[in-house]
Amino acid sequence: MNINEKLSTLKYNKGKESHLSADNEICKECKNRVCTHICPANVYDWNEDSKSLTIRYENCLECGACKIACEKQNIKWAYPSAQYGVKFKNG
Repeated sequence: MNINEKLSTLKYNKGKESHLSADNEICKECKNRVCTHICPANVYDWNEDSKSLTIRYENCLECGACKIACEKQNIKWAYPSAQYGVKFKNG
C-alpha cells in the first residue's frame, strides 16, 4: 500500500478553526519552505503568484514535523481541540 492509499484510510474530524498557523510575512522571507516538503500529508502549499502559504489543516497527521523543521520557527502548532483532528485505527 503506498502513502496515498494509507492516507486515504484516515478519518479527520475538522474543527471550526485551524490548529496550525504561520505568519505569511515571515514565510515570504523563507528560502527553502521546508514545511512544503517535509509534511507527509501535504498540508502546506506555497503559492508563488500570491506569495502566500496555504495550510490545509484538515489533512494534518499531527506529527509535528513542520514545527520542528521550520527554519524560521514560524509554524504555530497545537493539538486540535477535543474530539477534533485525525482519527487513527489499527489494522
